Amino acid sequence: MADERFEVIRRSIIDAPVIMKGEYPYFIHPLSDGVPSQSAELLAAARDLIYENVDWSKVDIILGIEAMGIPLAAALCLKSGKPLVVGRKREYGLPGETSIDQSTGYSKGSIFLNDIKKGDGVFVVDDVVSTGGTLLPILQAIDRIEATVADCWIVFEKGSGMDFVRENGDWPLNSIVRIRMDGDKVTVLE
Repeated sequence: MADERFEVIRRSIIDAPVIMKGEYPYFIHPLSDGVPSQSAELLAAARDLIYENVDWSKVDIILGIEAMGIPLAAALCLKSGKPLVVGRKREYGLPGETSIDQSTGYSKGSIFLNDIKKGDGVFVVDDVVSTGGTLLPILQAIDRIEATVADCWIVFEKGSGMDFVRENGDWPLNSIVRIRMDGDKVTVLE
């Protein structure tokens, strides 16, 4: 019998509306967009499915990626007691700040990492990986800082992005739900 928490997330993604950003199919979901509203049940299901599968003794800091990695990172921070830092789309110019060029299926920009130090065990959490254009440079930056990716969890693994990231490094990479876009329909892969 499937875990009810997984079923809550699976059902919610199957019913998600899809819009086109150019030729890129983009699903709209509470865990990846904050609309429609994110229920406590949905956020708790994602939090708990991740939390139970992480060796928290290896984690020094949680890195949530702006924007929609933030709610899940905050929920995991509260549950685990581990501190949290946010990969931001804004530069602060703080000592040790690391700038990352990122490219998604529909945009390009920068992410800035602060407060990750050499030797830290970093737990990375984000909402979606589609192309790997955000996740790969973040993981590479953690390596350059000489910190360790203790674990990495993504809610929705869409398309071949996680495979692309796996081909370019040896990090622990996990997702709750693997999906495929079939035009304007979301299909959950088993």
